[in-house]
Amino acid sequence: MRSKLFHASLAAALALGLGLAAPASQAAPGDRYVLVTHAADSDSWWNTIKNSIKQAGEDFGVDVDYRGSGNGDLSEMARQLESAAARNYKGVSFDIASYAVLKAPAAKVTAKGIPIVTINSGTPEESKKLGAIMHVGQGEYDAGKAAGERAKAAGVTSFVCVNHYATNNASFERCQGFADAIGLKDWRKTSMIDTGMDPTVVASKLSAYLRSNPKTQAILALGPNAAEPAIKVVQDMHLVGKINFGTFDLSPAIINGIKSGTIQYAIDQQPYLQGYMGIAALVIAHEQNTKDPAKIIAALKANPKFQARLKQYDLKPVYTATGVSSGPAFVTKDNVATVEKYAGQYR
Repeated sequence: MRSKLFHASLAAALALGLGLAAPASQAAPGDRYVLVTHAADSDSWWNTIKNSIKQAGEDFGVDVDYRGSGNGDLSEMARQLESAAARNYKGVSFDIASYAVLKAPAAKVTAKGIPIVTINSGTPEESKKLGAIMHVGQGEYDAGKAAGERAKAAGVTSFVCVNHYATNNASFERCQGFADAIGLKDWRKTSMIDTGMDPTVVASKLSAYLRSNPKTQAILALGPNAAEPAIKVVQDMHLVGKINFGTFDLSPAIINGIKSGTIQYAIDQQPYLQGYMGIAALVIAHEQNTKDPAKIIAALKANPKFQARLKQYDLKPVYTATGVSSGPAFVTKDNVATVEKYAGQYR
């Protein structure tokens, strides 16, 4: 009789959801997270991010959605954030493409008590203002400045910034850092072209600029959408080895450009880390009921599946007191072989 009473009591407790919480180290079935970005569907650079959040979901046993803007429209990204708040995800990660545009929708997410981790664009300071637990990304101005210092050491005093996404403030930060490093003033008026993402337009505008400004010593492309058409321009205009050509980010075409000597370096922000850690940090925050970056980072360091991913893809996060710096690192002829295998997929 006591056994029957015990089992009946246990069944009642289960029905009422009493006293039998899931272990803190395991995600509850059906937990769903989302990554929202400013990226247009045509921007292939984000494929690495998509792959990384898929693997984060697999490693942590959760479902993860990806929501881009479709065509790069920041107002659409804002609507996606508002939708995320309405859907009551367990956590929301997004890039700070524009603090001003995303401030209000981000507030709707935090008002629901949903934790946020920001990635990619933006700064740790902006992340904190948005109520995020932490930021995983690359300091864009610092990355641009590091590239500019590399160019300056090679004797560069002039450049053209090939800006394929001029509505994102990070684009200007990258070029500002480069310009400051080489000592160039008023670069926005004289040394930037707003190309958009159409490769034909990128190539046409860059060719026209270089013909009109034949003394240009360097090209700074801000990603594959700018760099890949620029490779052909440099080759067609017989400028290989005559112009200092650097780009942000990686793709198979950029890897080949480095190997051939057309591109001198690529600035690697390790996007896999941004996507994976953006989701992983949210899962840990939810499971452990914490918003302490130090505790979350400690859990990541102790996670064998995450550590295996780092080793497999040769990724090197830099941990700080309040988040993670995913870059910049430079890929050149000297180390291109170590990342070539995974370029555009996990690097």
